[in-house]
Amino acid sequence: MTGLSLALAGTVVPNKKKLKLMKPTINNNNEDKKKLFSSHHHNNNKGGDMVLRKKLRLTKEQSAMLEHSFNQHTILNSAQKKSLAEQLNLKTRQIEVWFQNRRARTKLKQTEVEYELLKKRCQSLTDENRRLKKELQELTAIKTSPTTTTTVAMCSSCHNKLLHPN
Repeated sequence: MTGLSLALAGTVVPNKKKLKLMKPTINNNNEDKKKLFSSHHHNNNKGGDMVLRKKLRLTKEQSAMLEHSFNQHTILNSAQKKSLAEQLNLKTRQIEVWFQNRRARTKLKQTEVEYELLKKRCQSLTDENRRLKKELQELTAIKTSPTTTTTVAMCSSCHNKLLHPN
């Protein structure tokens, strides 16, 4: 398909046909305030036509309720999904996908935190390794250097006390 064509959500756009670009309009009623959609192209049907899908934008209340539910249970059973979908006026599949995405975000954040901890631990071990290598070099240098003897002058009575204590 040459060029970009947009159409209303849910309509089929043939691959070879160009359509006029239409500016989306939003009415000021409550339904439109609850759901703000952006279009996504998906080649879902067998004829190769493009089907436009709507991406749901959640309200603050819906997001808050989903977050609250996620904090209680990260995985929902069928009954919980259905109940939450009815409360939020959403489809169970939307609830399912939201929870799946939320678990993925949680896992990603946890992975980032673990990475930072491992990075700090690695730096700490690298620093300790450098210190130990330096210490080893110093000890090796002392061991291989010629030994010097030190003579201590001592009076005979101190020497005898040292040799024969009590």
